[in-house]
Amino acid sequence: MNSKQRLRTRYVFALIIIGAVFLAGSLYYTEIIKGHSYAQKAQRQYVRPDVASFDRGTIYFQTKDGTRLAAATLGRGSVIFMNPSLLTDASQAYGALKQYLPLNQNDFMAKAAKAKSHYEVVADKAPNNIAEAIVSMQLATNDHYEIVADQVQDDKAQAVRNIQLPGLYISPESWRTYPGGSMAAQVIGLTGENASSSSVTGRYGLEKYYESVLSRPGVSSSANIFAQLFGGLNTVFGSNDSTEGDVITSIDPTTQKYLEKILNDTEKIWHASEIGGIIIDPSTGEIVAMASLPTYDPNNTANVKDVGVFSDPLVEHIDEMGSIMKPLTMATALETGVEKPGSTYDDTGTMTLNGKKISNFDGQARGVIPMQQILSQSLNIGAATIALKAEHDIGPGTLYKYFTSFGLGQKTGIDEPNEATGIMGNLKPSSNTRDVNIATAAYGQGIAVSPVNMVQALSVLANGGYVVTPHLAKSIEYGNGTTKIIDFPKKGPVLSKQTVADVTTMLVKVVDGTIAKAHPDIYTPNYSVAAKTGTAQIPDPVNGGYYPDRYLHSFFGYFPAYNPKFLVFLYQVYPKGAEYASATLTDPFSQLTKFLISYYNIAPDR
Repeated sequence: MNSKQRLRTRYVFALIIIGAVFLAGSLYYTEIIKGHSYAQKAQRQYVRPDVASFDRGTIYFQTKDGTRLAAATLGRGSVIFMNPSLLTDASQAYGALKQYLPLNQNDFMAKAAKAKSHYEVVADKAPNNIAEAIVSMQLATNDHYEIVADQVQDDKAQAVRNIQLPGLYISPESWRTYPGGSMAAQVIGLTGENASSSSVTGRYGLEKYYESVLSRPGVSSSANIFAQLFGGLNTVFGSNDSTEGDVITSIDPTTQKYLEKILNDTEKIWHASEIGGIIIDPSTGEIVAMASLPTYDPNNTANVKDVGVFSDPLVEHIDEMGSIMKPLTMATALETGVEKPGSTYDDTGTMTLNGKKISNFDGQARGVIPMQQILSQSLNIGAATIALKAEHDIGPGTLYKYFTSFGLGQKTGIDEPNEATGIMGNLKPSSNTRDVNIATAAYGQGIAVSPVNMVQALSVLANGGYVVTPHLAKSIEYGNGTTKIIDFPKKGPVLSKQTVADVTTMLVKVVDGTIAKAHPDIYTPNYSVAAKTGTAQIPDPVNGGYYPDRYLHSFFGYFPAYNPKFLVFLYQVYPKGAEYASATLTDPFSQLTKFLISYYNIAPDR
């Protein structure tokens, strides 16, 4: 053999080895990594419509130490079929099955009496079995099925196997399950059957937003084996652009559980029509807890009377938020230089603008007082005065410019579907802009935003002046073993450090000097807390104007004030028995603050 022949032989052997490695890698991916998914999809086509058995990625909670707990995952079990033509004694079969399955006798007997070519589902949920897969294939000639009962667990399914009655068959099934029950239900969301494609898709919450990541496409049994193999090959060597994966959230289950407890306790006292809360890291936008009431258990939606409960009001509802807007008005006045923290103004108690009268909550004048009192006493006339001064001294649209720079009235970009856009039309500069609209917006009336949009704007005060994107997912783990850390945008700064520090100092004085007098528990000697309450009248959609006796209460705060780890936001719509938010939300905020300091072992700052 000459040198050319030897070289040619080596090339051939090298190509064979490379091809073998590629093929082995593809086989490993197809049979080992994706084997269970493909096997399940192949089996289910012989048994039931695709919706009965499917694959889907997992959504995880994540504890402060990085431990993951499934928030949405797949339950697996069995479905039991009946072939009426082979069921020799229906009464005997019912008597045997009722020991293990919650069957209705009349329903069972009616199913057993149907046409001989008709197979019926008796129950489901049990482990896979090769012999039963063969039975499933034998049933392939039958294409009509009805569910009699479903979701049978492993032990009961095995008991049914042991009966060995003619005409009864067992086949694998999967379903979406939520181990935490109602925990973060509106955040996690729901799946539902897509009738047009016989598939299960995300309908609400993270399930819908990350549908492209969580969904798993069907696999045809007639697909070319080489296409399957080399499809796996592409993934093994990194050239597959598949987005299939699991979603890891920033929701800490312990913090989430405590927030939900506080909301439940508060709702029992004040009976609000809606109540919710968000706990966020204002520097990153990571949400560690987010909940609202009323809620539901996604494992059991049959008894839900109002499907509106599936939506997340923290993202999808907009409201006039009231006096928690005043710190942002103050920040605008300080940033533009029209006021200083030590400035004074003449509080007249009432003001008439464009033929409309506005006033402080009590209608009383305070005379010449420091700027601090606008926040400490929550004075509407003070907020209106400094907003109008900025508008007239700096130029039309000043308040609108700054409020929108904080993100107000715009979508935050949170990774939840159906985010609402706020209403800021009253502030938008035009020939029709009126002073009364500027004045009322300065204290949070006449403009409306979602709770998560309010949290985004208030975070500007807690993180040095930046606009962060509130978000729930931290990372995605793809099926090919790679992990993507999700990067959410951050803009700014939109305020100077000095302005942020000045407003923060004013808010600390609100807590230490005002709120703590009526609610001593909110005062923490070793921790500075910056906070503000808000009370807004609720618009009357029928008669126009506002209800005289219905209010939205809000409360926000961040701590440690000058290097915040968390910002907490609470609100409730139409609580009964108290007019002001300080009476209904101060104690819940105080309890959450103490819990977070303890649970996260936050170092004191004073």
